[in-house]
Amino acid sequence: MRARLFNTGAVLVLLLCSVSGQAATGCQAILQALGNKATEVVCFASPDLTTNNTTAPPTGPTTLPNNALAEWPAFAFTPVTDRSVIAPATNPTTITKAVPGIQVEGYYADDPTHEARFLLRFPANWNGSLVVAGASGTRSEFNGDYAWSDYVLQKGYAYASQNKGVLNLRLTTSADPLGCRLNPVSATYVHFYDNDPQKPFTQWTQYMIRTAALAQRMVERYYHHEARHTYAVGTSNGGYQVRRALEEAPELFDGGVDWEGTFIDPRSPNLLTDLPPVLANFPSYVSAGYDPNSQAAKNIVAAGYPPDLTETTTTGTTSLWGLYNTSFWEVTACQWQKRMDPTYDTYGAGLANYQYFQRALATHGAVFFNLARIATTGAIGKPLITVAGTMDALLPIRRNARQYESRVLEHEHHAPYRLYEIQNGNHIDGYAAVFPQLEIIQPHAQQAFDLLVDHVEHNATLPPSQCVPHAGTVTETPAQIGHCTNLFEP
Repeated sequence: MRARLFNTGAVLVLLLCSVSGQAATGCQAILQALGNKATEVVCFASPDLTTNNTTAPPTGPTTLPNNALAEWPAFAFTPVTDRSVIAPATNPTTITKAVPGIQVEGYYADDPTHEARFLLRFPANWNGSLVVAGASGTRSEFNGDYAWSDYVLQKGYAYASQNKGVLNLRLTTSADPLGCRLNPVSATYVHFYDNDPQKPFTQWTQYMIRTAALAQRMVERYYHHEARHTYAVGTSNGGYQVRRALEEAPELFDGGVDWEGTFIDPRSPNLLTDLPPVLANFPSYVSAGYDPNSQAAKNIVAAGYPPDLTETTTTGTTSLWGLYNTSFWEVTACQWQKRMDPTYDTYGAGLANYQYFQRALATHGAVFFNLARIATTGAIGKPLITVAGTMDALLPIRRNARQYESRVLEHEHHAPYRLYEIQNGNHIDGYAAVFPQLEIIQPHAQQAFDLLVDHVEHNATLPPSQCVPHAGTVTETPAQIGHCTNLFEP
């Protein structure tokens, strides 16, 4: 049985399930606390807030189905897909118990595009602290359900997430000025909502900070106690959100874990300087029979990328670079170019031919200043751990994690910072199923979270920055302090 309550002034909808009277009271408190700040809010008591809960409403599911928002087209909202993007499709987080509590979902009411969404999970057995998660790519607020939510909820943390203020994408055509094809040989074009004029990338930082503040208020209202500590976690663009949150609003957080965060510097490196060289050289590399000694392969490595991995069978060659070429390189370059340098002729002049510094001059500095508005500064005000894989071929460690480390260390009075390099780790944990030489990063990111908490709450010393060997863990006495000597170790 459900009761449906309406607050017409705020256009709020609250779904209360009768599983628990205490949870229903809690949902009422959340509704009152949200006031006119949110719309279409759904709050329900859940017997299990982990992803093991796949029951139908009103007590589940924990992760909403793909395309569950009827007002949006296919691919705009894909929670089930999203949670597997930064973790293998088979959840590697061990779930040992059910976590009863309440789940709250809704939109920010003041977003005129009606895209900005948030997610809150409040376990009944609360440990007194809060975790706020970023979202990778253009993914939804359910992006961290496998990698982060399942892990921290079992430890008793309240959990909050958001979607950077935007939905994902929709199918379009080559006639769409903002259309991006999926890869160089694809006939499928997509339109990223975050390329729309109302959705500047500056919102990514704003919604991470805003959701942290919202979650802290809701925690106090629901538990009748302020959160003792608040931690930020995120992967890829979500890791970028963590960095920017600790740079811009450190007063809201006690620390953060940034897993493969995006580095942005208008002076270089950034995605517009780094992606064109691989797009320009990959076809020649394939034509050379995937020869690692070919000039094209050498050019890609010289651009900062890790070496390729290949597997040749009777049906052809599978390449790690090829996986990135099919799924990420060109479509990501297009997404960023459309936002940062919209006057460039994407497919006429060609993304492989994009010359960032020439374009900075041609646009009278516009592309430079667009990137400067979202740059990562390294001026963190609270402890931060970066976890990054040496075989990341989307955000190469030489051009991203190590660059951010150097930015942090440029600040004389920076907060504690560590870079844990994961030998053979790459951007997509699922690729380890294709190439078993790769290391899955998720357990290392979760260990980093535990180390951060121990540092913040018990004054434990953070282990030094280090190269974490294949199949190893972060230790107090690493064999290799600092950076990994080789990006790939057999």
